[in-house]
Amino acid sequence: MPTITFANEKKEIQVPDGANLRRETLQAGVALYPGIHKVANCHGLGSCGSCRVLVTKGMENTSRMGVLEKARLGVSLAYIGNEETMRLACQTRVHGDITVTTCPPANLYGENFFS
Repeated sequence: MPTITFANEKKEIQVPDGANLRRETLQAGVALYPGIHKVANCHGLGSCGSCRVLVTKGMENTSRMGVLEKARLGVSLAYIGNEETMRLACQTRVHGDITVTTCPPANLYGENFFS
């Protein structure tokens, strides 16, 4: 069974192969949504972008990014400079061990912001 490690929370959970990252995160009691998004979110439809996570280890063990996810993340300031590691939890399937950072901050001063 794949293991999801939550870096900020220092918590590990085991999930079945192909499990939805958002569903498993919420079931484990890990805070996925910042601020008002705890209540005002799209409930896993991929349209709000508030369930974004950084996959810091094991990106190859996640499902491929779909068109909807690419489009939604493409307009997010937090995505700039994190194109290879940012995912929407609601659109991500887990197929192996991964490490994620929940509620990543926007990268307003990163080296890739103005490129």
